[in-house]
Amino acid sequence: MSDIFIKSFNRPFYLDRCISSIYQKVTGDFKIKILDDGTPEKYLDKIHKKYPEVEILLSNSYENKVKAIAANIKSGTSINGFEIPTKFWYDNVKNSSDYIIVTEDDVWFTECINLDELQENARKFNIHLLKLGWLGNENERKYLNLNSISENLESAQPKDLLLMNKKLMTAFFHNRYKFFTILYKLKAVNNYTPAKYWALNSILMGFFKKEYWLEIWKDMDGKVDEKKQLINAAVIYKKHQKNPNFISRLKKEVMKTTFQSSATNSYHQYGFDFDVNQFNYLINEAWLRNDFDALQNFPKDFSLDYFKNFVSEKINISEFEKWVEKFRKQYDDMGCITK
Repeated sequence: MSDIFIKSFNRPFYLDRCISSIYQKVTGDFKIKILDDGTPEKYLDKIHKKYPEVEILLSNSYENKVKAIAANIKSGTSINGFEIPTKFWYDNVKNSSDYIIVTEDDVWFTECINLDELQENARKFNIHLLKLGWLGNENERKYLNLNSISENLESAQPKDLLLMNKKLMTAFFHNRYKFFTILYKLKAVNNYTPAKYWALNSILMGFFKKEYWLEIWKDMDGKVDEKKQLINAAVIYKKHQKNPNFISRLKKEVMKTTFQSSATNSYHQYGFDFDVNQFNYLINEAWLRNDFDALQNFPKDFSLDYFKNFVSEKINISEFEKWVEKFRKQYDDMGCITK
């Protein structure tokens, strides 16, 4: 059995799509567990009625987050999107199955997979992270030794990584004692070197051996600290680098995410006259009334025109389009496919 964790916050229309995609595309013995951090009760009630077998777990900050959402709707008070329940996630994963998927509400499956087969292969080939999606970004391939290990899987052994103890990896990523600068001057690294370490992790689209996920997310202290995650991953991988299958991936991506919405304004303030909290509220309410179809345009993302039908009276559409374009461009520039 494998646990599928869905981290969720106030976007039930995407959460509905995520869960529905699992039941359409994923087979095998699995349990879906929602790790919710503030989705108002009326929305979770609808999710529970539609998917009664799904377990909904609430964070310690759930009530405060619900109040923050209500205050935002009433008076525009900002929602603190930087207050992250990492301990809540960590504790639930710690008490879960040996192999897990930890994803988010705005991610969904696009192709069929069997989790029992994935787990069998993970044990057989000693895989600690099997990547299920990479946002269409094939730039990573040039930093990997890729070798077929089965009909659907290939090992993805990172190459040309500096692998050191935790103290030195921390100095490297934070340029302490000008460590990175010295290596740069020696031409041992370049500006693209830190990005290579993402070969060792997958935030939203990975099938993990539980122990590896726990080590990566160790000591996050209420923040999603990506540098710390990569440091942790590098330290662990150093011990297992002789295992060519430690990091592997599917030969075909099976997951997708959105570049048209965000949980809060916190991470995507681009200076446009667009309030993503108001946007989410309008779509949430339309979804609650059964006016909004959570599977519109599936397996692709919702069409922008479909969103406009529900928000055009209260949202500045041209500013919304600029916001989406800016959001997408950040990932387009990294080589991702966002449409």
